[in-house]
Amino acid sequence: MKRFILFLLIALTLSSCGGSGSGGGDPTPPPNTPSLGGLNMMLMGNSFFRPYAEKLGELAVDAGYTDHNANVVFRGGDNGRPLNLWNDASASAEIKTVLDVGNIDMFGMVSTPYDDPNDPNTLLDGYEEWINYALTNNPNIIVFIAIPQIDFPETWPQRATENGYADINALFDWWVNDFSNDTLVDALRVRFPNTTFFSIPTGLASLKLTQMWQDNLLSDTIAFRGAKATSLYTDEKGHQGDIIINAGTLIWLNSIYKVNLTNNTYNTGFQTDLHIIAKDIMNAYDPAYKRP
Repeated sequence: MKRFILFLLIALTLSSCGGSGSGGGDPTPPPNTPSLGGLNMMLMGNSFFRPYAEKLGELAVDAGYTDHNANVVFRGGDNGRPLNLWNDASASAEIKTVLDVGNIDMFGMVSTPYDDPNDPNTLLDGYEEWINYALTNNPNIIVFIAIPQIDFPETWPQRATENGYADINALFDWWVNDFSNDTLVDALRVRFPNTTFFSIPTGLASLKLTQMWQDNLLSDTIAFRGAKATSLYTDEKGHQGDIIINAGTLIWLNSIYKVNLTNNTYNTGFQTDLHIIAKDIMNAYDPAYKRP
């Protein structure tokens, strides 16, 4: 019963994330930046995925990856799930057009629960279709699964208790490790043994910064909810403010490009050391699910 409730709980993460659209392209590199090449990426998801997919270009170019290119397609909320993007005529056509060219190095999607929590056979719905399609013209493509935060952060303590966990950390541990990694990523590795898979624990940036805010450990004046530039979250749903987006994108930078965050000099615009936060999260992350 607990597992059924939790699947419904995490499904809320993927609902009501408003907006739809796409974007991409290379940001203008800073002057005198040595080029380290870069990846050509196809990234698709919802509004708990899109901010990091779009922000990554700025951080990648700043780190010297001037050839970084990301094709980003997103749809709001549940529509950003891989299966729903597959079934969405316009989104599907847009993504397939990119994949058909055949020069995509990396394909990123968002972690989502089963369509039917009583039927584990639905686990790979959408993922399997997209990966099979991508491999046709991109046989060496690398796939990552981005693990978003749990939504409605103001209710995290109650939701953890209601579902039998001591605190929100334990609930996040289930979401990141027991489901997204040990269930979803492992199943993809079995289904596609010749394809490289890894995961990005994006949502842990939200968890860590929220804990620091509660403990008065942030070096910036940050509200819990309010304006994007000065708040953790912009609404009750938990859409991310800039401080979370910056920290989460540093996690992406380390995960995707293996950038050493100790030496990285990207200016986040915050006094709080987001590089250390992202570095600590990745240092503690299970190496079995990092990019090889």
